[in-house]
Amino acid sequence: MKGTRLYSIFKEKCPVCQEGEVFEGRTYNLRKLGKMHTNCPHCGHKYEIENGFFYGAMYVSYGITVAASVATFVLSYWLFPDQSSWFHIGMIVAVIFILAPVTFRISRMVWMNFFSHYDPEKAKKHE
Repeated sequence: MKGTRLYSIFKEKCPVCQEGEVFEGRTYNLRKLGKMHTNCPHCGHKYEIENGFFYGAMYVSYGITVAASVATFVLSYWLFPDQSSWFHIGMIVAVIFILAPVTFRISRMVWMNFFSHYDPEKAKKHE
């Protein structure tokens, strides 16, 4: 799968070389949740192309959150059809809260991959 945007997104690797790490810590390490390297440690690609670049990732995050909310509602309603509406709303809120760190990272990775593409030459740079 290396060389695809999905590889970069789900492995959280640089969209250009797909070797360097984008984030400094693990997903659920809340102290380092938003900490990103400024440049790729492998190829030197600058992640934030311009100031405010990641504001666009909020739209991606919104889409992911809506999809997760709809899926949670459908699943909870299918599994527990006799529960009140508040139960289903509570399930949606819980899932959104639990997936917030994942949504944050995935949305940034998707946004970066919109504007950068894989370059096999940069992947070989430090080999």
